[in-house]
Amino acid sequence: MDIFLQQLINGLVLGSVYALVALGYTMVYGILELINFAHGEITMMGAMVALAVIGALALAAPGLPGVLVLGAGLVVAIPVCMALGLLIERVAYRPLRHAPRLAPLITAIGVSIILQNIAMLIWGKQYIPFPAVLPQGRHEVLGAHITDVQIAILLLTMSIMLMLILVVQKTRLGRAMRATAQSRQVASLMGVDVNRVIASTFVIGSALAAVAGVMVSAYYGLAHYYMGFLLGLKAFSAAVLGGIGNLGGAMLGGLLLGLIESFGAGYIGDLTGGFLGSHYQDVFAFFVLIAVLVFRPSGLLGARVVERA
Repeated sequence: MDIFLQQLINGLVLGSVYALVALGYTMVYGILELINFAHGEITMMGAMVALAVIGALALAAPGLPGVLVLGAGLVVAIPVCMALGLLIERVAYRPLRHAPRLAPLITAIGVSIILQNIAMLIWGKQYIPFPAVLPQGRHEVLGAHITDVQIAILLLTMSIMLMLILVVQKTRLGRAMRATAQSRQVASLMGVDVNRVIASTFVIGSALAAVAGVMVSAYYGLAHYYMGFLLGLKAFSAAVLGGIGNLGGAMLGGLLLGLIESFGAGYIGDLTGGFLGSHYQDVFAFFVLIAVLVFRPSGLLGARVVERA
């Protein structure tokens, strides 16, 4: 029971981070039908910027409470990522809005590589450790252990997801986003500023990516200029698993993917004598992705689209 509960806790924490990043993918795809492969690198930039601020504050004012130091890192990282997302949309994607779908896809990959190299030039190739500014307490729950960092990740992620749902469902911007997702042309005729809505979608998604980047670096205790690549692929897989373009699907897909990785690495790793252990947990995620694409390409919560003759 304690092993099961431990894997459940680990999976939920990891899955909540995947879900947060997957929301950025699914929001952009829902409106533009564009896979923004640079989204993982925005997550990485958020982690790097926050770590730079946290490290500077930890050296300059070692007596500051860890929560304030972390908050300062987020306060700087979120606007930086929002501005970066807005710049990418304006420079790289907007001119190609009416181009064939392959053009913005290749552009997204190019932007991803550019951001990786910019981060490498600024922060170097080495792994950057996360400063010890957060509480390191551990709590026992029915034989399993959960840390203060894991609790903070779960609470913060669930709060952000709830706020995003309220924004999309209850605000004027949310109505405009839903209208634009249905039809950009009709929404424009009804007075919706489509360019503003699309830019706002990139800004919101980039803000979520910044928070997720800080969570990942806090959870694993380090950051790296290449960390956004695999994280972005997994988050994209989570969005496809739940039904890309569907906010609820992105959340469900992220949580399921985290649970699949956790239980796969724990139980299947034990059955294979450690051969398929934690080092192979990525395999389980992509096996599930392939199965979903084969048997239900629209995802778990995605609507089935019937092509008309």
